[in-house]
Amino acid sequence: MATLHTRTDSQRWLSGVNFFLADVRDGLGPFLGVFLLSHGWRADDIGYLMTAAGLAGMLATTPMGAWVDATRRKRGLLAGATLTLIASNLALWAWPVASVAATTQILAAIVGALFGPAIMGLTLGIVGPRGLPRQLGLNEAWNHAGNVVAAALAGLAGYRWGLSAVFVLMVLMPLGAFACLHRIRPEDIDNDVARGLEPAGAAGPSSLSSLSSPSSPSSPAKLAAAAPVPSIWRVLARSRALCLVALTMMLFHLGNAAMLPLLGQATVSRGQADPSAYTALTIIVAQLVMVPVALMAGRHAKRHGYWRLVMLACCVLPLRGLLAAIWPSPWALIPVQIMDGIAAGLLGVALPGLVASLLCGSGHVNAGLGAIMAIQGIGAALSPAVAGWVAQRYGYGSAFVVLSAIAAAAALALMLNHRIRQEELEVIARLQEPLPQSGGS
Repeated sequence: MATLHTRTDSQRWLSGVNFFLADVRDGLGPFLGVFLLSHGWRADDIGYLMTAAGLAGMLATTPMGAWVDATRRKRGLLAGATLTLIASNLALWAWPVASVAATTQILAAIVGALFGPAIMGLTLGIVGPRGLPRQLGLNEAWNHAGNVVAAALAGLAGYRWGLSAVFVLMVLMPLGAFACLHRIRPEDIDNDVARGLEPAGAAGPSSLSSLSSPSSPSSPAKLAAAAPVPSIWRVLARSRALCLVALTMMLFHLGNAAMLPLLGQATVSRGQADPSAYTALTIIVAQLVMVPVALMAGRHAKRHGYWRLVMLACCVLPLRGLLAAIWPSPWALIPVQIMDGIAAGLLGVALPGLVASLLCGSGHVNAGLGAIMAIQGIGAALSPAVAGWVAQRYGYGSAFVVLSAIAAAAALALMLNHRIRQEELEVIARLQEPLPQSGGS
């Protein structure tokens, strides 16, 4: 059994993993649109490519989450996914033609679907449900700090040597992640807890589980062995609260996913800024805000839960889009990206934590997170295509207005549903009870 000291060490190295993978897990992000624009691609063609990649990633998220639930080699999964992403982006750098771009970005999206569930599984397996809010805040803070450093380096190097420097940076940053993954001790990861089961010696199966049937075996080890890999529809169909979260996240990302790439494309198309430096600056402003927001979100969630954080993030997004629409200036990036930092910083902590609460005791936490990511992936995949189509025909300002209207629908959908909050409050009350005394193991 791992000692408290070794688990604490593994938590520190987990923070390092989040820092160094920040530049890798989301692929090229907003740099992809600017890179392809510099090679003569049209705005709508860029949107269609991003949509195709997003749909591929959406289809992969639930199987990837179930894979994380089932495997005892979570560190190896992260390392392999990172190497695949590096290879995909280097291929695009060398051959930025349609066939290569489609192949590499679809592959990158499929592999990238593994990162969220894998990091969630590592986190839950090391700290457990009681330590989850604080560690999620730390994970997100270190992830955003890594994005700031990587974006600053990419902007400076890109200004000096061009966009090719971004690809070189994506090869160098993961080296630190590999070193941190190696230092996380496998014995510090409780693989039952990592998938949402009760730890050995704890009380019987949770009555809050929305996926566990009354006839399920009470032993976590037996439940892990007996539970089949769930489909996305099975995970969602047995929890109405999870369905509501999925719908809200789909609308949120339909309105959000295209905003940052569109902001960079709009400014570059007007000739108002250097592509590399401006794109890097959009990232840096948001990520600097995300670091303190994520830390505060972790502290808030420990006492009050995650639902309020999701609600606030959904309310910020429409204001962000409207501001980008009415202020066509390079300086608009500062307030626009500050609001992006608030929303993303809150959701980065709140979404995985909320899913873990709703699926507490089910044994399918990472599959459930994958299911949510799959549904929100539909919105994220369609967002660039919708925004690109509107921008090509009616201008960038109109595209931002459309995205804002969709984001407002997400906030309204969450506001009108109280089941999510009710189920989460039950879990919060349960986790605040004293730990049961156990004489075994």
